[in-house]
Amino acid sequence: MLRIYNSLVRDKQDFVPIRPGEVRMYVCGMTVYDLCHLGHGRMMVAFDVVRRWLRASGYRVTYVRNITDIDDKIIKRAAENGETIGALTERYIRAMDEDVGALGVEKPDHEPRATQYVPQMIAMIQKLQANGLAYQAADGDVNYPVRKFQGYGKLSGKSLDDLRVGERVEPAAAKHDPLDFVLWKHSKPGEPTWPSPWGAGRPGWAIECSAMSCSLLGDRFDIHGGGQDLQFPHHDNEIAQSEGASGAEAGGKFVNYWMHNGFLRVDDSKMSKSLGNFFTIREILKVFDPEVVRLFIVRSHYRSALNYSDAHLDDAKAALTRLYTALKNVSSGDSKPDWSEAHAQRFKAALDDDFNTPEAMAELFNLANEIGRGNNHLVPQLKALAGVLGLLQRDPQAFLQAGTGSGPTDQEIAEMIKARLVARQKKNYAEADRIRKELEAVGVLLEDSPQGTTWRRA
Repeated sequence: MLRIYNSLVRDKQDFVPIRPGEVRMYVCGMTVYDLCHLGHGRMMVAFDVVRRWLRASGYRVTYVRNITDIDDKIIKRAAENGETIGALTERYIRAMDEDVGALGVEKPDHEPRATQYVPQMIAMIQKLQANGLAYQAADGDVNYPVRKFQGYGKLSGKSLDDLRVGERVEPAAAKHDPLDFVLWKHSKPGEPTWPSPWGAGRPGWAIECSAMSCSLLGDRFDIHGGGQDLQFPHHDNEIAQSEGASGAEAGGKFVNYWMHNGFLRVDDSKMSKSLGNFFTIREILKVFDPEVVRLFIVRSHYRSALNYSDAHLDDAKAALTRLYTALKNVSSGDSKPDWSEAHAQRFKAALDDDFNTPEAMAELFNLANEIGRGNNHLVPQLKALAGVLGLLQRDPQAFLQAGTGSGPTDQEIAEMIKARLVARQKKNYAEADRIRKELEAVGVLLEDSPQGTTWRRA
């Protein structure tokens, strides 16, 4: 049985879907005011693997990942650029699709944008107001009184009495309590606004995810995911909003399983735009193959911290090369995993244990070792199992011969291999050896076999 680490209870639990055979999953997506950095890519890949494994396990999956296209940062960046908010967000949505698509991340079933769900947000705030969980302050904002929601902070484990005003929680004289958070912001000059029962304004940060998830998946669904940094205040606020609006706080739950991926770190610090230590996906893909980057992410457990360095990506490239080398010269075709086979059983056991991709990857390398010993009948199994993780679906030679723009071209390599063959036919082995060494010096490795000479880039 699949077991998932549930952040709400801080332990692994057997996964039992609300509706048999069906999984409804929501993941907090991007705020589109800049290019995605690799930390965002890590989140996207992590939940892409979750979705793939749920499907491979036989579940019908409905996956929702939102886009925040109205936010303080978006408004500020558009003003700085002298462009409309719509032009800014459309540009970065296109860039996001290109970048995470290159990493093999499949599109979600639904990708709602915050600006498309403002009526649903207003309706949810009205429910909260009717339930005594929203008030309009003197400045016109509509706030959520956190002390009126029993169990606020149960996800992050933070106690209201211990909380201090911190990130995204600003004291305001109009608030009843400094910890109260904004549901609806009153209209300000130069900002986009929508009409509402409380006057013109725009939604707060947390309400969008509550409205979109409940609109598309219902008041209660199976899995909610996101980055570790979203537990407080965003996900705590979501619980308070969604359960407060539906009345679920009386005994039900908004979400059954909360999942959070770990941080991507650089020099032991969290990769983030605010710290200025981030690398965009686009920058990294100028140097490393996208599948190499995906393997780098997948071979670490989604809950663990992942340390970025070029050396780690070089190691991931070597690992992927080893796997593709096991597939070359053997026609694997398209196939599904044979789950009765021993490697597949261990692969499945790993992913059923809270999506343990490092252990699953270990089985792929065990298969590659077996193939290296001549057990070529396992090639389809290696490709099929790797496909569950979004890996090894390209032509092996295309990957092994791919370059980054440096070194000789494919045509130049072919001509040198032909010249080497002529030298060998003339028994001029010194010349043949010189050509081999010349290619090795520029990172091209030759491999001779009875079928002829193939090559790959080191």
